[in-house]
Amino acid sequence: MVTKILNLYACLGGNRFKWDEVAEIQVTAVELDPELARMYQERFPNDTVIIADAHQYLLDHYREFDFIWSSPPCPSHSKINISMKNNRKMQFPDMKLYEEIIFLKQFFIGKWIVENVIPYYKPLIEAQKRGRHLYWSNFIIPKFKPSDAIIRRFQIKDLEIHHKIDLSSYKGIQNKRKIGRNLVDYEAGRTILETALGIIRKENVKQTELFL
Repeated sequence: MVTKILNLYACLGGNRFKWDEVAEIQVTAVELDPELARMYQERFPNDTVIIADAHQYLLDHYREFDFIWSSPPCPSHSKINISMKNNRKMQFPDMKLYEEIIFLKQFFIGKWIVENVIPYYKPLIEAQKRGRHLYWSNFIIPKFKPSDAIIRRFQIKDLEIHHKIDLSSYKGIQNKRKIGRNLVDYEAGRTILETALGIIRKENVKQTELFL
């Protein structure tokens, strides 16, 4: 059975890298940056890549998928806002993060993950902490030791080696090191998808038995 997955704010697919090892999947990736979308498509040629606002795409298409992964932009929530508060123009936290969590909780019948950094404030909705990330979800994520905790200080070449990417062809406006640092650890991505699909399969078996 093919699992239909929606990968929002896809970037270069750090979370997606090892998903093919888990199951037969059909992935739709949504990325606003045309350059990152191009590079994602080159990396995962079998995925459907859409250049669009991921937040709106979720609202319009959530019913079409079995599993949804969302990694909304994190700068407005990051602890760097505290360390830089006297040297930069401040901004409100982007509430799209919580809009998506609430929406998925209430309306999506599949399994879902919303991933973000540990914020400078107490999270408004309780999350599961793994490494330097928070995960909001409708299932329990197993504990794992993300390797991304050791690469925060790495430079572009180190990040490229770790994530198995090549940023040399990127012609967009985003900082290349920031792109590499923001990628979700691929082992975390695989572990989380394995867990979600395991739950989905068990639920499907129970549902089938109910109608025998």
